[in-house]
Amino acid sequence: MEENIFRVENLSVSFRRYDQQALERSDLRVISDLSLDAREGEIVAVAGASGSGKSLLAHAIMGILPPNASVSGGLYYRGEALDEKKQATLRGREIALIPQSVGFLDPLMRVGVQVAGVKKRDTARHEVFERLGLPSGTERFYPFQLSGGMARRALVATAIISGARLIIADEPTPGMDTRVSLEALRCFRELADEGKSVILITHDIDLAMGIADRLAVFYAGTSVELADARDFIAGEHALRHPYTKALWKALPQNGFEPIAGFQPYAGDLSMSAGCLFAPRCPLKSAACESAAPPMRQMRGGQVRCIHAS
Repeated sequence: MEENIFRVENLSVSFRRYDQQALERSDLRVISDLSLDAREGEIVAVAGASGSGKSLLAHAIMGILPPNASVSGGLYYRGEALDEKKQATLRGREIALIPQSVGFLDPLMRVGVQVAGVKKRDTARHEVFERLGLPSGTERFYPFQLSGGMARRALVATAIISGARLIIADEPTPGMDTRVSLEALRCFRELADEGKSVILITHDIDLAMGIADRLAVFYAGTSVELADARDFIAGEHALRHPYTKALWKALPQNGFEPIAGFQPYAGDLSMSAGCLFAPRCPLKSAACESAAPPMRQMRGGQVRCIHAS
């Protein structure tokens, strides 16, 4: 796990919008100063609350944001800038997305063609379908004939068969039973062990700890900690950011302890000059409210907090 297959540096994403009379324009910033990297042979799990920017990051990587989106910062694949032309060339070939919504399946195309592509790979498709518990004949179905869990498994199969070097799996297991979910995760682990890179977006930290090599924690559209998965297993003392520690303590096996307050709305992000977590943080000081903390190296991981130790 030496080479960075993919790297995000200080990514920001905003959406252009207008008021009800369409007279005044404003920019809604939803991701700010987000950094992440994914190495050969590893699974990086991305965890965080809804609205923290996880799925939006996936769409920015794939170049499928809507026309009113504005992107700044750096996206790099195998050391080269990932611009629009490069995204179009690599999308579905070198970089594959397992989207969160099954609505990404073409309703007018049989599942088998969507999974295997025009160049039919029936043997590979059959093997993956069997592993994921899709019954014989599924390849002849249209998406409307599939249950939600079957449709999600078809999306997972598409990415596995694609041969992509970087796979972004956005909440790939909801709707699947435990056995099939674990089998899908084993497929991701095998792909990583073959030297590929997997970015696994999930709400389930327990699931992530069992399969990932590293975990990235997002809060309010930015990354606050990137740590070895073993740190989450070791416990609160091994973690760095106050929000990450709060997530750990909120797990049922660790006391199910909530913290006061809410993640800020995206429209309020541009109004804050300091740390976005400061209003909920027990370590807050005046310095936290005056400037946004940079990401820094600490104890083998990275953290965005001036009080982390």
